[in-house]
Amino acid sequence: MKEKKEAPGSRNAVSSRGRGGNGDKGTDSLQSVFDLALENQGPERTAQLLEKLADRLRAAQHELPRGFNTHYVNTIPVEQQPAYPGDWQTEVRLKSYMRWNAMAMVVNANRAHNGLGGHISTYASCATLYEVAFNHFFRGRTEAFPGDFVYFQGHAAPGVYARAYLERRLDERHLHNFRQELAEGGGLSSYPHPYLMPDFWQFPTVSMGLGPILSLYQARFNRYLQARGLISGEEPKVWCFIGDGETDEPETLGSLTLAARENLDNLIWVINCNLQRLDGPVRGNGKIIQELEALFRGAGWNVIKLIWGSNWDDLLSRDKSGLLLKRMEEAVDGDYQKYSVEPGSYTRKHFFGKYPELLKLVNHLTDDQIRKLLRGGHDTRKVYAAYQAASEHTGQPTVVLAKTVKGYGLGEAGEGRNISHQQKKMNEKELREFRERFKVPISDDVIADTPFYRPPADSPETKYLLERRKALGGFLPARKVAVTRLEVPKLEFFKEFFKGSGSMEASTTMAFVRLMSVLLRDKRLSKRIVPIIPDEARTFGLDALFREIGIYSSKGQLYEPVDSKSLLYYHEAKDGQILEEGITEAGSMSSFVAAGTAYATHGVPMVPFYIYYSMFGPQRIGDLMWLAGDIKARGFLLGATAGRTTLNGEGLQHQDGHSLLHASTIPTLLAYDPAFAYEIAVIIADGLRRMYSEGEDIFYYLALYNENYAMPPMPEGIEDGILKGLYKFKAAPEKKKLRAHIFGSGPIINSALKAQGILAERYGVSADVWSATSYKLLRTDAIRCQRWNMLHPAETPRKSCVESLLAKEKGAFVAVSDNIRAVPDHIAPWVPGGLLTLGTDGFGRSDTRERLRRFFEVDAESTVIGTLHALAQKGLVDRQIVAKAIKDLDVDPEKVQPQIV
Repeated sequence: MKEKKEAPGSRNAVSSRGRGGNGDKGTDSLQSVFDLALENQGPERTAQLLEKLADRLRAAQHELPRGFNTHYVNTIPVEQQPAYPGDWQTEVRLKSYMRWNAMAMVVNANRAHNGLGGHISTYASCATLYEVAFNHFFRGRTEAFPGDFVYFQGHAAPGVYARAYLERRLDERHLHNFRQELAEGGGLSSYPHPYLMPDFWQFPTVSMGLGPILSLYQARFNRYLQARGLISGEEPKVWCFIGDGETDEPETLGSLTLAARENLDNLIWVINCNLQRLDGPVRGNGKIIQELEALFRGAGWNVIKLIWGSNWDDLLSRDKSGLLLKRMEEAVDGDYQKYSVEPGSYTRKHFFGKYPELLKLVNHLTDDQIRKLLRGGHDTRKVYAAYQAASEHTGQPTVVLAKTVKGYGLGEAGEGRNISHQQKKMNEKELREFRERFKVPISDDVIADTPFYRPPADSPETKYLLERRKALGGFLPARKVAVTRLEVPKLEFFKEFFKGSGSMEASTTMAFVRLMSVLLRDKRLSKRIVPIIPDEARTFGLDALFREIGIYSSKGQLYEPVDSKSLLYYHEAKDGQILEEGITEAGSMSSFVAAGTAYATHGVPMVPFYIYYSMFGPQRIGDLMWLAGDIKARGFLLGATAGRTTLNGEGLQHQDGHSLLHASTIPTLLAYDPAFAYEIAVIIADGLRRMYSEGEDIFYYLALYNENYAMPPMPEGIEDGILKGLYKFKAAPEKKKLRAHIFGSGPIINSALKAQGILAERYGVSADVWSATSYKLLRTDAIRCQRWNMLHPAETPRKSCVESLLAKEKGAFVAVSDNIRAVPDHIAPWVPGGLLTLGTDGFGRSDTRERLRRFFEVDAESTVIGTLHALAQKGLVDRQIVAKAIKDLDVDPEKVQPQIV
């Protein structure tokens, strides 16, 4: 029976293709139908048909091929390459000068000061990737446009400095002082650091993995600002340059699907696939480009592979048998790395020579020509074509996978070798070879000194360089901060928090949530607030905000939520204000950084409040928090469910007693441990003033707890003490001969208050209770005074806040908190007669608060014993009194010690 002819793409036509089993004949038939569909229906419709075919196969329970890989060739075919718009020859000369100067910076620095470090090979591999973008794609900041956001690969920093030198933004002194920031006149930071070069670098990137995740959330935050009407006009592109070895960092690839879900076509990643990480191959036994292609395609990204340079085009066009493509796909990255260091004869024998027919394909090429077959990332025209396609693509983020050679141009000094990453020096022979290869006009009589080279200001090269940047809006990188001061609420705005809660009990978390809702009703500030939550809103009581201000979603809400009839239903909206990030502290912190630097990137100050499980803050994502200081982020971090005994049921992995210690290490982070609602109000009011009215580049960490207790009214005149870190909260009820002072923080201040009563009633001790809100700030102030006194020995010594507050106080000093002892120990050297600390050192446990506090010895009874012991050490009470108290208060002196060494 004659088979009915079907239209290309129909079910029967697809089925007959699938059944065509006569070897090459079936394959040819399939190819013909596909070509016909592509010609008549177009690529988008053909792709849809292929998806339908896959669906039918799945429905019939057929196993589909795994993976999302295309052939190991360039995504953009030769016939689709656009014409190159620039002066190619001038650009090549400029790039060569930058290569030389980048190399010279590192070599000179290490010649003068052995061990300074620096990197030559990374920029050598990606110079073309940067220069094409600088000359044709990176748009600078103007009055009407914020400029493109560029996350430069940290190890390529010398190349960025080398360009800035040719642009006359830096001078020779700067280059000579690379990695010598304390040199006379200043120097250049090792990597991109806005804190160290606040007018130059925008984004810190060299802690590998952080640049990629930050760029992704920055692109999403740009859309968030648009959706909320806070910015408008032309949208910037977010470019991120990444090393292929850097993709092993979980932060690099962990949030890829977010970019696809959000259709972030404003995001372009360029992964420099030089096949090497620090010690050796990235995937010696595989192909990193193919691995990444499958991963990104599976995550919903547009993938552009840039593998082969133009001089491969002719070979590929003449490869009628497909053997060249087959050989390209057979060879692993370890092979390709070997080909880059060997002469052309080796590649002829081991790459092409595997198949005699393939060897004939390169008979017309000399060994030197084979050696010079370019990889795509070094080919200016190929790079331009990839960037053009990436810039024009819509609906998806794009990744460009560009194959390069690490240390390209270094020759025997380190091109393609495992030692390339550590290469810091070159001898005169290697310098001469480098000069000749890139035609840098350095004479023989000075080459040994590795001088920098910059063409004259009126040269065609300099004019071209500056004209290109002018046409694109200005220089990059550049950090330009327009002074924008917000009108923030005065302290009296928060007066409801100063009255206390009366008979009502509340936690400090509840107090913060209430404060947040009050701020959101303030017309001056409400639109600027960015609540950030990692899927714990109901835990913290923030679900009331869902309906009030909405959860940001670029798609709005396409479904009816299951709780739509409830008051606090899950409400998503295109102009929603809450960033509900899901279970990702790293993503949430990246959003905090994007929001906290909007004053610099967009000239739109935003006020992020990122509230999270405190245990999963600095311990899990401390690198991002450190970066927040470097990038000069502003905002509030709220470490909720804090305390090793206050969060009682969750156990070892959740109970936090050390985040305040971590936070104390970040220079620009003000870390507080408030006990009462009014303290939170005073701290946040002051933070708003300092960051958004005065423009200070600082940010805040507040520990919040989930234990309910009565919130007292605010005593008079203690605002300054709250902010500095210590004030007397409750004096002893009566003056007795024996004196003591107990510093309490967070909910454990209640242990101190209860201990105060026991000490007075049963042991004749008058103990004042102090609220210690910030041991870090007290220590910082004390160190500042100590240093001044050391360097000004002939002048009247200065006294720190701690020393001034405690100078006239008598007796013993005890600190008790829900943190490890090292936190209050911050101030021990400046406490008269020393400080006894009680804390929660050791792993947490699941149990009641009462038992946990007895176990960790931070309950009232343990505080009493600690105070009596401190008095006994001073000879103020008999040690038998301490022994009696241990028995009276039913404390087991032989119980297990919480911490284990």
